Amino acid sequence: MKLFEIAISDRTSEFLNENIKDINSIDAANAIMAEECGIQAFFSSINELQELKESLNGNGLTSNRNQAEYGDYQTNSPLADKIVDKLRIKGIDPEVMIEPTFGEGNFIVAAIKRFENLRAVYGVEIYKSYVWQAKFNILDLFISDASLNKPKIYLHHENVFDFNFKNVAEKIKPEKLLILGNPPWVTSSQLGALDSVNLPAKSNFKNHKGLDAITGKGNFDIAEYITMMMMDNFKSHNGNLVFLIKNSVVKNIIHDQRNRNYTISNIQTHSVDTKKEFNASVESCVFMCELNTSPSYVCDEFNFYSDDTPKNIFGWHKDKFVANISKYIETEDFDGMSRLVWRQGIKHDCSAIMELEESNGALINGNYESLELEEALVYGFLKSSDLKNKIVNDCRKYTIVTQTKVGEQTSYIASKYPKTYQYLSTNKTFFDKRKSSIYVGKPDYSIFGIGDYSFKPYKVSISGLYKKSEFTLVLPKDGKPLMLDDTCYFIGFDTLEYAVYTLVLLNHKKTQAFLNSITFLDAKRAFTKNSLMRLDLSKIAKNIPLEEVEREALNISKEHKLELNTGRWDNYQYTLQDSPLFAFS
Repeated sequence: MKLFEIAISDRTSEFLNENIKDINSIDAANAIMAEECGIQAFFSSINELQELKESLNGNGLTSNRNQAEYGDYQTNSPLADKIVDKLRIKGIDPEVMIEPTFGEGNFIVAAIKRFENLRAVYGVEIYKSYVWQAKFNILDLFISDASLNKPKIYLHHENVFDFNFKNVAEKIKPEKLLILGNPPWVTSSQLGALDSVNLPAKSNFKNHKGLDAITGKGNFDIAEYITMMMMDNFKSHNGNLVFLIKNSVVKNIIHDQRNRNYTISNIQTHSVDTKKEFNASVESCVFMCELNTSPSYVCDEFNFYSDDTPKNIFGWHKDKFVANISKYIETEDFDGMSRLVWRQGIKHDCSAIMELEESNGALINGNYESLELEEALVYGFLKSSDLKNKIVNDCRKYTIVTQTKVGEQTSYIASKYPKTYQYLSTNKTFFDKRKSSIYVGKPDYSIFGIGDYSFKPYKVSISGLYKKSEFTLVLPKDGKPLMLDDTCYFIGFDTLEYAVYTLVLLNHKKTQAFLNSITFLDAKRAFTKNSLMRLDLSKIAKNIPLEEVEREALNISKEHKLELNTGRWDNYQYTLQDSPLFAFS
C-alpha cells in the first residue's frame, strides 16, 4: 500500500486501519502509537491525524521533493545495519541517540534492533514525507517484533539549522550518547542555486577574507556545518559521534582541529564503496570520534569492509598538516615555503566563446562558428587533460587573451584588433551571463589568472584535477607561450635551463614521495597552490645529488632535442636560496 507517496507493509496498513482509522482524538491516537512503537506525538496536529485517515481511504498526498536540495543519498538498511554492528563490536552501547537528519529512519531502526540499553531517540528531518516514512518504518519494526527494547522516540519535522539542540543537550547530559547519521552531501552554493530553505543562516563561518570568500573558499559543505554544530552542542557529553560523510569533510574537520580544539579523540574513518552503496561518484567514509575527551589532531583510516588495522594515519605532525604521516616523516626535510610562486591558469567562465579549435586552417568556437580573428590575442591553450607527457609544445585548443593583468581595461581591443572586438561584442551576452562575483565591476570580457607570469615562454606545470603527481614542461608554440586553464598550476620561466632543472627536481622520486605524503588524492583538486607552495626547491636541490640532476637534464635535452646549457646549475641554486620571493615568475 502507498501512504503519503510511501510504500508501507500490509501489517502496518492493517494496524492503522484497526487502531487509528476510527479515532478522532489526537491524544488518544498518540497514546496508541506511543504504546505500540515508542514514538512520542506521532501526530503533531489534528490535521496530521486527519491526513492519515484520508490517506487510508486512498487519498494519498503527492510529493514535491527535490533530491538535490536535500542531499539525497539515503543510507540503505543493510549498510545502516553493518555500521551499527561495527559500533557494537567497538563496545559502543548508547543510552541516548540523536540523528540530526534522519531521512527514512534506517539508522534509527538499526539502532533500536541492536542497542538494548537505548532509552531515548531524538531525530530531526526537514522533509515531511521522510518523517512519515521513518515513523512507519519504526512502527513496522515493533509490529513485527514486540519484544524489542522500546525507547522513547522524538521525531521533529524541522530544519536542522533551526532546531534547538541545546535543549536536548541539557536533558540528556548524564547518559551515554551516540550521535549517528548521514548529513546531506551538498554544499551551501549548490543549495543556494536551488533557492533552498535547507540552509543555515548565511555566514562566512570559517572567516575567509577578500578574494577567498568571493571565489569559493567561503563555500562550505553542509555536512561539515552539521558536524561542527553537533560538536559544539554536545562537547561536554560522554559518547560518540558517527557520521557517514564525504572524505573531504573529514579532512576539513581534522585540518581545522588545530585551531578549534574540539574535545574529540580516537578519530577514525572507515572508507565505504560509495558507488556500490549510493551509486555516487564521490569518496566517502564512516567518520567516528569520541566526545568529551582531550583533543586529538590525527585520524586513523580503515577500510569499512575488511581492515582491522589502519591503512594510513593523516593529520597534524608538529605544525604541518599531512596526508600520510609515516611517509611524511621520511621526507619532511623537503617541506618549506617555495620562493617560486605557483600560479593558477586562466579563468574565463565562457568556454563556448573563449575556447577555440582549429579545423582546416580556421578557428572554430564552441558554437561551431568559423571565426576570422587577429592572431595577436589568440594563444594556444592547455587543459588538465593535455598535461599527460613530460614535455608539451603543441595544443589542441586556443583561447583569446583579452588582458595582460587582472582588471586591465579592454577598450584597446576595439582600435587595435577590430575583428576580435567585433567577435567579442557580438557575443557580449555570454560574458554578461557569467555568475561569478569576481567579474562584477570589471571591464568587459575580463579574465582571471592572468599576469606577467602567463607570458613566460617556459612553464613547469601540473594538473590540479588528476591524481598524477608528475610535472610537465610546457614549451612555446610558434614563438608564443602556451596558456593553461584554471585547473592547472604552474611556475613561469624566462630561461629554459632553469625550467628543466625545476622539472627534474620536482619529478625526482624523493620529491614525489614528499608531495604524495601531503596530498589527499581523493580530493576534488588533488593538488592545490597551498600544497605546491610547500615544495621548497632550495631544500630539494640540497637533498638531490647534482650528478642525478645533470644526468636527467641531459636525457631530457637529447630526447626532446632541446638546446640546453647545463652549466647554469650554480646560478640556479644560488637564485633559489638568495633571490627575493617571486623570482622567475
